[in-house]
Amino acid sequence: MSGWAIDVRVEGAERASVAALLVQATGQAIEEREDGTLIGWAEGKGDAEKVRSAMCEVRGVAAAIRPLPDIDWTTEWKKGLAPRTIGRVILTPSWIPQTAGPGQVVVVVDPETAFGSGEHGSTRGALLLLDRAMQRPGLRTSDFGPRVLDLGSGSGILAIAAAKLGAQRALGIEFDGEANPVAERNVERNGVGDRVVILEGDAGELAPLGAPADIVVSNILRTVNVMLLPAIVAAMAPGGVAIFAGMEEPEEVLFRPALESHGLRVTDEVRDANWWSCTVARA
Repeated sequence: MSGWAIDVRVEGAERASVAALLVQATGQAIEEREDGTLIGWAEGKGDAEKVRSAMCEVRGVAAAIRPLPDIDWTTEWKKGLAPRTIGRVILTPSWIPQTAGPGQVVVVVDPETAFGSGEHGSTRGALLLLDRAMQRPGLRTSDFGPRVLDLGSGSGILAIAAAKLGAQRALGIEFDGEANPVAERNVERNGVGDRVVILEGDAGELAPLGAPADIVVSNILRTVNVMLLPAIVAAMAPGGVAIFAGMEEPEEVLFRPALESHGLRVTDEVRDANWWSCTVARA
């Protein structure tokens, strides 16, 4: 066996907090499926049972454990990944070459252990809004293209796409040190190392390094997005926009008041597989 899976069923706004608790309990990244299931991992059956019991007793959610087959997960993640077209962007893994059509760009991304492949609704929503924002009349504050700040950059997919779509500079900030080498490899294979920089650290502390940004993208949990709002507003260039993703549709009613309290209004939005993403500007 290659460990034990803990399947947790939870829906609605509580899902983000339960996901955070599952990460804390297992010390591992988790999988979020579109049917509402969160999947954690434990090495032994006893450890998996402890996590299952905690989720059921503390959070009152339905949870179960199951053994995982002996699989080489270093290559298994490749299965199921296929090219996707989102706006003007063709996303593809490195082992499936693609050719861009008129007005399109190809972004080659191998997520490996980092989040961001285009298979998740929040990533697709953020990418589509980024593409729209890059075409917004009057956005550019220089002759060299807009400046983009990507908070929680993961695999680097959004920062790389921004560069391919014409950004003069894209700064990605990621707290997870294991994700950043993946992002660096993706930056290199896309040939955008002259415009994309990936930094490791706290997004709230490092966001000023990306200011003033014409576009700020934050594809993170709602609770983290709320905490980052002051830093994001401070980093936005005059006339700039911010894009928020990582939230399920029921969380929209919780996030809009936070936006309004910081003087922001929603100007565009995308719903994809029960995930809600939005673009905001200063009111």
